[in-house]
Amino acid sequence: MIRVLGIIIAVAFYIWFLIDVAQTPKSSVRNLPKGVWLLIVFVLPLIGGVLWLLAGRPRSTRRRKITGAPDDDPKFLAKLAEDEWRRKMRERRGETN
Repeated sequence: MIRVLGIIIAVAFYIWFLIDVAQTPKSSVRNLPKGVWLLIVFVLPLIGGVLWLLAGRPRSTRRRKITGAPDDDPKFLAKLAEDEWRRKMRERRGETN
């Protein structure tokens, strides 16, 4: 049972490595051309995949732009605090706007 599970995991990683190499833009691949990396990963399933992760895969996350939440932005938080302060000052002065 454990042996079968190991084989399933190895095949899943092999497929993931192939898809990752295939979807990576040519301009982002490091050290070797994309076609060579695809061949290495295809011919040497797990060893080639590990080599891809260590030496060929892009280091940056330029392909996937991750945006932060608004409450992580100091400018946004400062604007919220200023808006709240202005609202309180209007209430103190009796303005209804």
